[in-house]
Amino acid sequence: MHSMHKRSLLKIAALSALASAALVGCGKKEEPAPAPAPAPAPAAAPAAEPLKIAFGYVGPVGDGGYSFAHDQARKAIEKEFGDKIQTSFVESIPEGADAERVFRDMAANGNKLVFATSFGYMEPIQRIAPDFPNVKFEHATGYKQGTNVATYDSRTYEGAYLAGIIAGAMTKSNTLGVVGSVPIPEVLRNINSFTLGAQSMNPNITTKVVWVNEWFAPPKETEAATSLINGGADILFQNTDSPAVLKTAEENGKRAFGWDSDMTAYGPKAHLGSAIINWTPYYSKVVNDVLGNKWTSQHTWWGVKENAIDIVSLAADVPDNAKAKVEEVKKGLKDGTFSIWKGPILGQDGKAVVEEGKTADDDFLRGINFYVKGVDGKVPGAK
Repeated sequence: MHSMHKRSLLKIAALSALASAALVGCGKKEEPAPAPAPAPAPAAAPAAEPLKIAFGYVGPVGDGGYSFAHDQARKAIEKEFGDKIQTSFVESIPEGADAERVFRDMAANGNKLVFATSFGYMEPIQRIAPDFPNVKFEHATGYKQGTNVATYDSRTYEGAYLAGIIAGAMTKSNTLGVVGSVPIPEVLRNINSFTLGAQSMNPNITTKVVWVNEWFAPPKETEAATSLINGGADILFQNTDSPAVLKTAEENGKRAFGWDSDMTAYGPKAHLGSAIINWTPYYSKVVNDVLGNKWTSQHTWWGVKENAIDIVSLAADVPDNAKAKVEEVKKGLKDGTFSIWKGPILGQDGKAVVEEGKTADDDFLRGINFYVKGVDGKVPGAK
């Protein structure tokens, strides 16, 4: 009885253990399901394509003058806008059939903003623009706009007047010489303004002009400058794009000015000052307008007031009264209290081209086709 009872108890214990194990198994907590994998992050929006901008220059970028000034401004906007823009340039584009081909290629190759920087590109741009309605064309020194063509210029005649003040104060022969490029209103305006500036300091001034009929032609510029020196001019001015005139003055012991860019280094002994163009403010504005979808076709003409024109690096021997007059005129041009083309201004025949008390407007200035009193010779092509 004892052993059987013991076995019964063992059996009951075993069954109880199995039951307990079964109950424990049934009550076991389930492991949580693995969390779903996170959804992939949305792909970043592709970076905006840079605005492609092309510049076309009439001379080499190393001309030290006009094209160099444009290219300095191109580099400045690259620095300002960084990867928002991408620029390129073509230099020494002839004003003719080649210009149309080059500018057409610029537009066809994805440039959305094209700067054509010389007067002679006007008709090629007018022919090209309708074929590329999504391209903005900016034409320097021209006067024909279009739906996608704007024009722009710098008031270079203001720099010419400032140079004239210095020339009038420093000449010993009372004869000034100008090497002219192409006889268009822009250049005639500059020659006349240079003369008016000189006459404001010395009413006995005479200005002689030799034309080379090109913008960049160093050998011709040298020849013209030599001719003017031989004709009695002791101070030379230019409306050409190379430093050849300043170099010629240096070699002949005369004085001269830089034009469009600071040309001091090309003739430090001859250099009286450089009438420069700063294209950067305008190029910066245009790029901002295009990037902000605010660009419109219009004509813009900036000068001393907008920091687009200045005369820099004046020689140490420029007299104080001339320096003071330069600063006075610059201040007046900035605040609107001074106008270069305010009458009375006389033509070569002694008759008023701007009556006393009147101020020439921009339409008048853009159409100048004459010499003022004090300029020798005849305007090429004039009747």
